This record gives sequence, C-alpha cells and structure tokens, in this order.
Amino acid sequence: MAIVDLILRPGTADDAAECGRICYEAFAGIAKEHAFPPDIPSPDVGVALIEAALTHPGFYSVVAELDGRIVGSNFLDERSIVVGVGPVTVDPTVQNAGVGRRLMLDVMERADERGAPGIRLLQSGYHNRSFSLYMSLGFAHRATVACVQGAPIGRAMPGYEVREATDADLGACNDVCRQVHGVDRGGEVADALKQGTARVVERAGRVTGYATDLAFFAHAVGETVPDLQALIAAAPQFGGPGILVPAGDSALLRWCMSNGLKVVQLMSLMTIGLYNRPDGAYLPSILY
Repeated sequence: MAIVDLILRPGTADDAAECGRICYEAFAGIAKEHAFPPDIPSPDVGVALIEAALTHPGFYSVVAELDGRIVGSNFLDERSIVVGVGPVTVDPTVQNAGVGRRLMLDVMERADERGAPGIRLLQSGYHNRSFSLYMSLGFAHRATVACVQGAPIGRAMPGYEVREATDADLGACNDVCRQVHGVDRGGEVADALKQGTARVVERAGRVTGYATDLAFFAHAVGETVPDLQALIAAAPQFGGPGILVPAGDSALLRWCMSNGLKVVQLMSLMTIGLYNRPDGAYLPSILY
C-alpha cells in the first residue's frame, strides 16, 4: 500500500485492543531482534497501557489506518507544559514505510498548536531506526539513560525521611521540580497522588525531593543525589522494566549498582524546544 493511502484520526477507547496488540508486537519484535527483554511483557499489558492513554483526558492520541485496518498509534502526554511523546508503535507488517514518521509529525503539529515550549521522548538505544527518525525530525540527544532493575534495597537513610505524599505536598513537589528542571510536572504528580504511588523525601523538616513512583512510567526529582538515593532505597519495588537513571550521574548510577541493581538497557533522552540542563538529581520516566 502506498503511504498516501494512510488515514490519521483521533483514537477512541474502542481502539485499545488492536492498538494494544500492535504496541506489544512492535516492542517485542524489535527487542527480540536485538536480544533484549521487551519493554511490554505481554499483549494484556500492551492493551492496558494503550487503554489508559486513550481514556485519560491529559493525553492526545492519534491512530493510523491503512485499507480500513489499524496499523499504528501515537500519544502526547499533555499533563504538563512540556509534553512527552509515546508510545509510538507501528504494526510490524507495515514498518519502514513511513507510518511512524506520519504519526510523529501529527503529535509534533499538535504540540505546536498548543504552544508547548518543548517536546521530549526516550528511545531504546539499540533501536537505530527510531533514533535516526527522531534526529531527522529535529530532536536533539540530551542524555543517555540507564534502565536499571533488581530487588528492592529496603533501607532507610539517616537524616532523610521518606513518606507517602499527600495533596498538601503538591506545591512543594512543583517547587523542587522547577528548581531542578525549570518547569514543573504537576499534572503527573496530581495523578500519582490520586493513585497513591507518590512519595516525598524530607530533609531538615522540608520536602527536598519526590517520586511519582519508582517505575518505568514514573519520574523523580531531588535537590541532591542523596535525596534520590533515599527515595530509591525506600521503594518496595521497581515497576515495569525498571527505573531510569541518567548515565551522566555517575555517583547515582554507581550507587544503584553497588546496591544490587543491574543495567537492563541504555536509552536516549531526546528533545525539541525548551530544555534546561537539570540543576539537581532526577530520574526521567519513559515519556521524559
């Protein structure tokens, strides 16, 4: 089929099953090709992931159809002023035909229409084609990130109190994020508060860091490396493929490895538009 026959339309909840299947098969296929474990471990997880994005008011969705069948989808996380892309997935039967580029251009146009100052994403370091696509679309490589996984560390750090976050902590969390990144991610923190996964770390009686969760689809920010170490050390588990640790933060990554965590894969953090070099410690989510 010629790519000119491709139709792009908004996604709906009814698309979850087919888009979720494609999401699983696309990620599993490229991971198997490079002998890596898949980021999406099963079709059911793929469907649940896509359904959550399709039904969340903070996400924009686009679905690609070719000859009446769904062949791909893409999403834009609009919960914060800087937007995050993904997951972008294309049916393996029509990959390398330009579908991914069209899906990317659609969400980039959406971000431009919204006046978003920046767009960000993470991609698997072993997937050369997606890296080349994003570079050709104008994205810049900002950081190499290590996905690490392992058994919970399960200990407290003296002087750092980690506790469940409450709604009253939202302002302090946003303050820390703005201090480190120049922008806040309050929409994601608000969701984590509703889900009961958000944690904060306090030092000398004030909030000095937070995590929406310690997981692949969650992020964390701290004024210092020990603030993040305290959050990581107190986590009951590391959700999904693992947590994402900037490889440039050698002290934090070495600490993770010295506590039994192992590097699963390396990823690239890529951006267009506004990007402030972080002034502090952070863990990105898979969206950024």
